[in-house]
Amino acid sequence: MPDPDSLVDGGVRRYGRFAARPASVNPLDEFTGLTRQLRRLRLKEWIGFTLVHPDWYSSLIMQDAQYLASSEMYAYDRRTGALYQHAANGRGGSLAMPDRLAGSHCSFRRPEYRLEYDFAAGPGRHTLRFDIAARQTAPAFQGELELDVRHASAPLSVSSRLPGGRLYTHKAIFPAAGELRVGDQQITFDGARDLAIIDEHKSMLPYRTTWLWGTFALREGDGIAGANFVDRPESPGQEEESCLWTPGACEPLSDIEFRQQGAGSLAPWQMISRDGRLDVTFEPEGRKQVRHQLGVFAIDYFQLFGHYRGTLRGADRSHEVEGAHGVCESMNARL
Repeated sequence: MPDPDSLVDGGVRRYGRFAARPASVNPLDEFTGLTRQLRRLRLKEWIGFTLVHPDWYSSLIMQDAQYLASSEMYAYDRRTGALYQHAANGRGGSLAMPDRLAGSHCSFRRPEYRLEYDFAAGPGRHTLRFDIAARQTAPAFQGELELDVRHASAPLSVSSRLPGGRLYTHKAIFPAAGELRVGDQQITFDGARDLAIIDEHKSMLPYRTTWLWGTFALREGDGIAGANFVDRPESPGQEEESCLWTPGACEPLSDIEFRQQGAGSLAPWQMISRDGRLDVTFEPEGRKQVRHQLGVFAIDYFQLFGHYRGTLRGADRSHEVEGAHGVCESMNARL
């Protein structure tokens, strides 16, 4: 679909795949009065980034589930196998995630914990800032990354009905340059080599929510390639939040199957699409897990980080994938 100014226009929500993120995304604009307030309780918002670097796996997120706001960041040193993690919580509904990304600023601030995102108002650079104090189980995280908007991938922007809910997501891949310091280790991100994948959601998810999801990105001589793929309960005829990224394009993808290759928490996974355009194997190197029991709310979640190999079959040509860094995760929750 063409690039709309707003996800909701005159109280009517648009559904489908968009050529770009709508300038304004607020799913609550579909509703008024008491219905709007009740729907707000179901809204789940987050903005996260997966960082792609040859020696480190790292991702970060700030999210608001309305009953709880939270943020997490981890860094995994491939050379030593050490995983460092930080997390903080806040009052639900306190984050005020922006409707408009262009020109916006959002942050998660708690004592000794700060993440900040600055989004460029036009073609330019997004900025990620980290300032997290050391604690007994993890060293300090500090630094700043600049994401190159001009040379980003084509965006994935999808609005869909779900069984018992609604989904909006925006994803894209950016060249990333700057530094992340983990204790006394300085990790340099090279804008000609390293990448960051944004994952934004503004979704009203079903109370019982499950998904399997994966993403990865890699550099090619003529641009950026990668994939985003998910297996979750879907409503017939609705777009999935799956795609192939090829240089200059974001190609729709659907009907994804995840197959775990053996037992154990670090067993490989195969991900394929029914049409054969995605056929990759994910080999985990580490695992991050989150479990919460909050009465009627509960989360059983894990994210695996590792590398992908296989084949992407784009519209113009095939892309061989070997050692592409990425993640794979599972969510089983009552939200």
